[in-house]
Amino acid sequence: MPTLSREQGELRLEDVALNDIAARFGTPTFVYSARAMREAYAAYAEALSGVPSQVCYAVKANSNLAVLGLFARLGAGFDIVSGGELARVLAAGGQADRVVFSGVGKSAAEIEQALSAGIQCFNIESRAELARIAAIASRLGRTAPVAFRVNPAVDPKTHPYISTGLRSNKFGVDFD
Repeated sequence: MPTLSREQGELRLEDVALNDIAARFGTPTFVYSARAMREAYAAYAEALSGVPSQVCYAVKANSNLAVLGLFARLGAGFDIVSGGELARVLAAGGQADRVVFSGVGKSAAEIEQALSAGIQCFNIESRAELARIAAIASRLGRTAPVAFRVNPAVDPKTHPYISTGLRSNKFGVDFD
């Protein structure tokens, strides 16, 4: 059965009439399908089951605690870009050691927070960021787990505002 359907002119999500939800909670309101999220996660996990991998939910897509909790219970990892997102993942029951911290704007306080929580790794966006994370980790007597976001210098031929593969882009460490 599809997650979203129209029955007798009535829009339904997981067999619940959206008009009933609107009447109960008012509008505008947000309604999510736990079934659709579970099915999407299962499809990715199954497709990657033959190789060492971790399916991560991008918290910036939706940081609703119920959504994060659902993915945590499924065993998902989490891709975060701020200390606030890390706090929400942990509050929702996510495991710090399944968190990958990405993004170019990591503050010293956020780096300390992530190291103290025991995240899986930092995605490094530049040489300067690597040096900053290493210095903070050293001061705290910790080792910072890192991965490098490599900029392959490939033109994706897409809109310049969402391009991430060129040397001129702010994301990633140049290949050479």
